[in-house]
Amino acid sequence: MERRNFIRTTALGGTALLSGTTLKLYGKENGVEPYSFNLNYAPHLGMFKNLAGEDPIKQLHFMADQGFKSLEDNGMANRETSLQEKMAATMQSRGMEMGVFVAHKIYWSEPTLTTGDESKRSEFLKDIENSIEVAKRVNAKWMTVVPGHVDLKLPMGYQTANVLETLKQATALLEPHGITMVLEPLNFRNHPGLFLTESPQAYELCKAVDSPSCKILFDVYHQQIQEGNLIPNIESCWDEIAYFQIGDNPGRKEPTTGEINYKNIFKYIYQKGYKGILGMEHGNSRPDKEGELAVIDAYKSVDSFM
Repeated sequence: MERRNFIRTTALGGTALLSGTTLKLYGKENGVEPYSFNLNYAPHLGMFKNLAGEDPIKQLHFMADQGFKSLEDNGMANRETSLQEKMAATMQSRGMEMGVFVAHKIYWSEPTLTTGDESKRSEFLKDIENSIEVAKRVNAKWMTVVPGHVDLKLPMGYQTANVLETLKQATALLEPHGITMVLEPLNFRNHPGLFLTESPQAYELCKAVDSPSCKILFDVYHQQIQEGNLIPNIESCWDEIAYFQIGDNPGRKEPTTGEINYKNIFKYIYQKGYKGILGMEHGNSRPDKEGELAVIDAYKSVDSFM
């Protein structure tokens, strides 16, 4: 039997041979209890579509069967209301949390919040209002905010003041609902020219806004490229970090495929008492069912820090 066909067949039966190790697929249909992870990792839709099928609801059940306790869905705000409601009901029935979704239109190459332009500020705040309704519908506590591109016509001090004013107005909308926008610094290589790039800058913004509704999304992939020194920077920003995202470097695939020692990072985060979500915002290093099994196997590996 060809290896691919073997994997396809055995995966449906509950086990698969992968990279010389035996990997179990969990779930009641396989007679195995869900795997118990130490941390709360959140896959995204499409990550297990070959094993679970294209239906988002089936994918959610598959994630829960494997022991994943949350979902991350950047595009949730753009989904049909009926699907949002169905996904929320499924997550609730399976004891899953909703992770981040993108709260607003992100301008990747045009300055917006940095300019102080009232029309751009109004557009952003309207998106926040709309996203609050989405968050309430899907029981989300966090939403991602990216302040956009730098304004080359303004000194950085003015740009920072403009961004801060907008963020303060956004927190006034968010606080009554107990929802937090998490500011995500992005790296210069994938997203050149953006205003928010480093964790100390995000920390400074959150301290200046001074609101429980404005915190940091620490994306380990982005910050490995942008600044490195990961654990010391996490330590320095700890009291403002509300959410983590994951991806190895180079390649932005699952842990164990690049240079980042995720087992040590996860051990550190766990020992700090982190109870939040870690979004699996990366691709799969291999295609098809074999690649999806490799992602599950990788998380079991890096989570074994106890």
